[in-house]
Amino acid sequence: MIYFDNAATTKVNDEVLNTFVKVSKEYIGNPNSIHKLGFESRKLMNASVKQVASLLKVKEDEVIFTSSSSESNNLAIKGVLDAYPNRKRIILTTILEHPSITNTLNSLKDVEVINLKLDANYHIDLNDLKEKLRLDPVLVSIHHVNSELGIIEDIDTIGKIIKDESKAIFHVDGTQSLTKIDVDLTNVDLFSASAHKFNGLKGIALLIKKEKINLSPLINGGESQTIYRAGTPALPLIASFAKALRLALEDQPKAYLKVKEINNYLRDELSKIDNITINSKIDSSPYILNFSVKGIKPETMIHKLESKDVYLSTKTACSSKEDYSKSIYLLTKDKEISKTSLRLSLSKDNTLEEAKEFIKILKDNL
Repeated sequence: MIYFDNAATTKVNDEVLNTFVKVSKEYIGNPNSIHKLGFESRKLMNASVKQVASLLKVKEDEVIFTSSSSESNNLAIKGVLDAYPNRKRIILTTILEHPSITNTLNSLKDVEVINLKLDANYHIDLNDLKEKLRLDPVLVSIHHVNSELGIIEDIDTIGKIIKDESKAIFHVDGTQSLTKIDVDLTNVDLFSASAHKFNGLKGIALLIKKEKINLSPLINGGESQTIYRAGTPALPLIASFAKALRLALEDQPKAYLKVKEINNYLRDELSKIDNITINSKIDSSPYILNFSVKGIKPETMIHKLESKDVYLSTKTACSSKEDYSKSIYLLTKDKEISKTSLRLSLSKDNTLEEAKEFIKILKDNL
């Protein structure tokens, strides 16, 4: 099997899965119970939070565990709007955001959503950002790495500009960046990420909320891991998140070089094929490579490759079922390219041999 759909989800690391099973069996108490079993569970949960905070260089009370990046993104956006009712209901974002951002923004009432301009390389136009910050937005919400094209935004520079030029709160969707490229949260107020993107389990994610930022919870109830999300803490998932994050960050430098080599090979070989257009820019994340095969519907190609035990995707897994990529169309203005785009997304588990076999299979099916 050749699995090139890692931006959708990754294979679970055996050590991470073992941690989940061990904690599920050995820590049966609710972390909020006041008896011995509850205390032991609370102690392990606190240790997991401490580890995650240390790895991300944030404070322990700034870590909020959620069920998914989609929940984290919703909590960041809606939580800020509810917590700052007297601020202008203006949010700055881009046309390239994940559906959990765009669909959430589109669902809001009495909120003005303004898209920032992009430059020739699809990066945020910093002069336009400065200009639009004069509107006094309550929130700026953008991706660190775009899930479809792999575009990397300079969140440190953007964060500095936001802090220097405005009172806006800066939210970053880091779902496709954490453990893959360097992440510096110094100038970020809110940061979303999910474990299943770096060989962790599905159902556990986080939102980093800097302590100076106010946030209203989406889910109300009794005591939990934090005051910002009620519900019984999912201790086995929380412990497994900490394990997955530690292992992935330890592997990050070596994994990046390996993935970069595979990406370079794929980009070079794909560029030699006449009816293929590479959509990802050269400075995009090496973990994502988007290309279009003109004249062939992506669903047709997906199923052809699937019959050879090769798996990739047409676009981000959470996107709508429309027959073209809105992001690619908005950037290229080419309906044919946007209708035929495919996404290769890599991980440290992939090999150069798989890439070579993929190119051979792809050519045989064109």
